[in-house]
Amino acid sequence: MDQNRLVELLKGVQDGRVSLADAVEQLRDLPYEDLGYARLDHHRALRQGLPEVVFCQGKAPVQVAEIVARLVGQNDRVLVTRADPAHYAAVVAATEDAVYHECGRVIVVDRRAVRAQQPGILVVTAGTTDIPVAEEAALTAELMDNAVDRLYDVGVAGIHRLLDNTRLLQTARVVIVVAGMDGALASVVGGLARGPVIAVPTSVGYGASFGGLSALLSMLNSCAPGVAVLNIDNGFGAGYLAAKINRLPAATSQESPNIDMEGNLARE
Repeated sequence: MDQNRLVELLKGVQDGRVSLADAVEQLRDLPYEDLGYARLDHHRALRQGLPEVVFCQGKAPVQVAEIVARLVGQNDRVLVTRADPAHYAAVVAATEDAVYHECGRVIVVDRRAVRAQQPGILVVTAGTTDIPVAEEAALTAELMDNAVDRLYDVGVAGIHRLLDNTRLLQTARVVIVVAGMDGALASVVGGLARGPVIAVPTSVGYGASFGGLSALLSMLNSCAPGVAVLNIDNGFGAGYLAAKINRLPAATSQESPNIDMEGNLARE
């Protein structure tokens, strides 16, 4: 039950369009619904702005399909992560408007007529193989009403690719950096970006990367200030955190002046 649906329900009772009995029936499963194998938190959207997210790993497709159908019954958007084609086949059979984003392994149901998008989030990857985790982050942030810019395959092995896009790093309110192997990109971006940097190590790399542990430790030991580190391959967590940061009010202090390449004050 998200805030918009709750308001409409209460207005319906107030206007006489919805009976008290019908309203009670719709609210019966709040704050959670017990399915036996899962207890669905239908108050999550009221507390945090986004309904409970479904994590598919370890769940049978039929379980995921029922959970999604129940959540959609109370909310106008649902996010499903770590989904494979079998999960999607089961979900779309029960919820026809579900959309599968194969690269990010994400299923999205979004029934809102209007989506206001707040700019300010930039997702950066070191390599192309980091894109699946990055897409999980980007899709999560987008479902939480953010416009997301993407800057992929700009790792430190060819750092000129990143430096050509310094303007993007400077204008973003929050930057998500997704990198495997040595994880060095997070420190470089941390030294260039104006806003906070959320670093996500990935499990991409050869043997000594230890499934992402090397990148994780490198990011945790970053010398660049303003870098926070999430768990290995946790694109969802990065997208969710970036969305919450981007939702904060803009600073009231005067922005830094826009200086051109010759050091002169640039006029808009």
